[in-house]
Amino acid sequence: MNIYRIIRGGFKWIFNPTYRWLLNARYGKYNLMSDQEYLSKMFRLMLNYDINWENPKTFNEKMQWLKLNYQKPEFTTMVDKYGVREYVTSLIGKEHVVPLLGAWDNPNDIDIDTLPDQFVMKTTHGSGDIYICRDKSLFDIDKAKKAMVKSMKENYYYQSREWPYKNVKPRVIAEQYMQHGGERNLRVYKVFNFNGEPKIVQVIQNDKTRDEAIDYFDTDWNRLELRQNYPNSKVIPSKPETLEKIIELSRMCSKGFPFLRTDWYEVNGKVYFSEFTFYSDAGMAKFYPESWDLELGNLIDLPNRTVVEE
Repeated sequence: MNIYRIIRGGFKWIFNPTYRWLLNARYGKYNLMSDQEYLSKMFRLMLNYDINWENPKTFNEKMQWLKLNYQKPEFTTMVDKYGVREYVTSLIGKEHVVPLLGAWDNPNDIDIDTLPDQFVMKTTHGSGDIYICRDKSLFDIDKAKKAMVKSMKENYYYQSREWPYKNVKPRVIAEQYMQHGGERNLRVYKVFNFNGEPKIVQVIQNDKTRDEAIDYFDTDWNRLELRQNYPNSKVIPSKPETLEKIIELSRMCSKGFPFLRTDWYEVNGKVYFSEFTFYSDAGMAKFYPESWDLELGNLIDLPNRTVVEE
């Protein structure tokens, strides 16, 4: 490890309580802490205000309330990147599901010779573990396997207490590599659905790269003055030709949910499903301007408490 990274990490550990909390959480220090206590402490660190558990009003508060009080068995299937494929197929059809190339319980069982020259590999039980192969001759499969073996030992639930991830079976899948025109990185269209109605489209360009930019639009493609974790793009992204289809599919998938984010790709005139998210940014991301936190919170009608007995 680079000595400068170690030094920077040491300074952050000493002077940044949020960094210290998140690192401790990653290594399991708070795993025995109750969900409500954990979320209350993390929320205060991340957002600088306290959760009103009895009368939540903001978007981020309601995300935490939903984690504890709205749990159904199908949620586990919906966040499982392998199990959700059949679920989505039954809702909107197989044509909107990225073709599957393989699935493995153990990353060490992957035989790269059986895969095409380009593919996308991901773990199915968490968030962000994605490995894109654009040229198999240059792809370090051993490095990817090592990272995935490590990831398979983690339970993503403990990071932000997102209940649906708690019982997802860890697996690895490989999917067909998708490319839209000449774009190197697919745009991701993340639709915020409130009580089954699409309201906001979050557009991510250069996802998971140093150049990542995020913009927000209403469903008529009017750009909103809104920012969260990443800067807005310098050039407003063009309206996708499949926007109406993205909105239609989002409405079909989110019916009956107080909040559900439905994520999509546009690929040469077709729409492909990416994933479902019950708690956008784990309900731990600041809004700029802050008024959006309450404005979006007002769009969520909280249901009666529905908790799965474990």
